[in-house]
Amino acid sequence: MRLKMREGHQGTGPGPITPDGCAVELYSRLPVGDEPDIVAAAVPEGARILELGCGVGRVTHSLLERGFTVTAVDESPEMLRRVRQARTICGPIEHLDLAETFDVVMLASFLVHAGDAEVRRGLLRACVRHLADGGCVLIQREGADYHRDLPRERVDPAGFTVRIVSSDPVGDGVHSVRAEYVFPDATWTQTFRARPLSRQQFEEALAEEGLRVDRYLTEDGVWVKAVAMNR
Repeated sequence: MRLKMREGHQGTGPGPITPDGCAVELYSRLPVGDEPDIVAAAVPEGARILELGCGVGRVTHSLLERGFTVTAVDESPEMLRRVRQARTICGPIEHLDLAETFDVVMLASFLVHAGDAEVRRGLLRACVRHLADGGCVLIQREGADYHRDLPRERVDPAGFTVRIVSSDPVGDGVHSVRAEYVFPDATWTQTFRARPLSRQQFEEALAEEGLRVDRYLTEDGVWVKAVAMNR
């Protein structure tokens, strides 16, 4: 069954496109970044991790190699078919309820910037719902300049170009963002809605759902370790 596209999201290029406009074939090509190192440095060895929005498992596989136990969640069955050796759960993250808790809950890929504030609240509630006592939530935020000085691009050492073409306000503090990924043999685009959040707005959004910042894990403030306020 083909999933309905989320409002304001779309994607083009070869292969299946997920409800938020991501191309499965594209994400299968993208290399893993420094995310596994950031996670490994912030959590106990061998921790049980719930990865929300795992995609094709780029980070999942690296975490497994480091000895973590990972439950990988995504709403796209096509994405999950690429995940190896991890337990996988298919469904919208904001409605997830596994009736179990984890040492670490990961919310990466800027999901906390969902354009729909109710979706963002649902995502954060899912994090809290699955957080074990003494556990933490690792969240990836947009960089401070993500929506400024556009268009901009970078050429990856692997030989492809990532271009953020535009970020246009569409009302209620939400932007419509268009990205392009250009490979020698194929091009993919993604259009999605994002809500820029200042550090104060971000921390207020966490507090609304019972979370607080424990510390910012990277100098640019993109990766954050949060904990439950009442634990």
